[in-house]
Amino acid sequence: KFKKTTQDVKAPARVEEIILKVRGLAVENDLDPDIMEKIYRTMIACFIDYELKVHKR
Repeated sequence: KFKKTTQDVKAPARVEEIILKVRGLAVENDLDPDIMEKIYRTMIACFIDYELKVHKR
């Protein structure tokens, strides 16, 4: 296993780094940063759920 704990899987600080980057890229590309943040938070949550299932094995 690459990530040793469930906290490593969740990585809240990393999630916030990604969100800041996504919001910045949205602004640079004339996109709505709020919409992009919602999309990315949804995707990240889905990936975290999947990784937590895999991590339990």
